[in-house]
Amino acid sequence: MKETNRQLTLENARLRNLLPSNFQPVDNSRKFVVDSLVKDSLGRSRKYTFLPARVIGNTYTLQANFLTLDRGGAQGVTKGMAVLGPEGIVGVVVETSTNFSRVMSLLHRNSKVSAMLKKDHSSGSIEWDGSDPSYLTLRNVTKSAKLAKGDTVVTSTYSANFPSDIIVGTVVGIAAESSSNFYTLKVKTATNFFSIRYVYLIENARYTEQVQLENPVKTP
Repeated sequence: MKETNRQLTLENARLRNLLPSNFQPVDNSRKFVVDSLVKDSLGRSRKYTFLPARVIGNTYTLQANFLTLDRGGAQGVTKGMAVLGPEGIVGVVVETSTNFSRVMSLLHRNSKVSAMLKKDHSSGSIEWDGSDPSYLTLRNVTKSAKLAKGDTVVTSTYSANFPSDIIVGTVVGIAAESSSNFYTLKVKTATNFFSIRYVYLIENARYTEQVQLENPVKTP
């Protein structure tokens, strides 16, 4: 009887290992997007490449929150890639392994993304104050901007990671800084970080060139 049970256990294990749900194909798919607003002197349009990935790890209750994706260096992911969800931006890749990547979430105290108001392009910096995962802060918006609750916040033209005009969230609060010429805005994030499951990684073909120009290595 013991030998029979052992053989049945082995057979059940073998059959379970053949289930389709146990296999995951390597996702090497790419989607090319042409940014018709950005052209070089020869009239050639810049191309972004969108790489789909699945979220397999995610935190949102810490001061430093990260996501883990099931796509890494072997599937074309590199440090600095922007990450976009179904509803809005999510974060930036900070580390990769062969088959996985780690993303600094917008819900990270060190996260800063260049953003602007959609209606007049008044720009600022999107940050997180470490309190509520549903809200971000847009800092350094000039007081000359005409603001209203409900205004849409999108990525700006100054970002090396993100294409411009991708939604970040909606203005729900406006505070004037008495000691400066800027507003601080409370922004309801478009992305629901509590339930995000699938994302796109965005590859900018000219990211490295732009970053090297903006942050030159200083020689002694």
